[in-house]
Amino acid sequence: MTEPPSGYPPPASAQVDGGETLDLRALAQEICARYRAEFPDEEERYGDAGIAWCVHDNQHIVNWAVTELNGYGGFERQLAWLAGVLEARGFPLDRLARNLEIAAAVSAHAVERGGQLSEILTGGAHFVRSRPSFLGTPD
Repeated sequence: MTEPPSGYPPPASAQVDGGETLDLRALAQEICARYRAEFPDEEERYGDAGIAWCVHDNQHIVNWAVTELNGYGGFERQLAWLAGVLEARGFPLDRLARNLEIAAAVSAHAVERGGQLSEILTGGAHFVRSRPSFLGTPD
């Protein structure tokens, strides 16, 4: 079974320039609920730790997307790093891409500037699908 997340915790919130403060945990929990409903087989493979990792990773993902939205960039670099880590652990990249699409859908309805955030997350899904592998991707 997979161990729960440890180490440095993900950010709990993110500030959209000129706008609202996002509750990253709440957004990540909704993303993960929809993701798990779509991929129920992960319950057996990862157990409860899988949900904990899903929330952890999605708090980072949405935070990175907000950073991109705020004009600081780096979203694809961060995604490439995460994709490389997940791929090395045997996690299917097509599921990471699907997770990004789910994150885009959740963001589109839950955030003031959700359309823009959704575009960034959808672009991330396309980016993940654009490469056959992220192993060996520089940090």
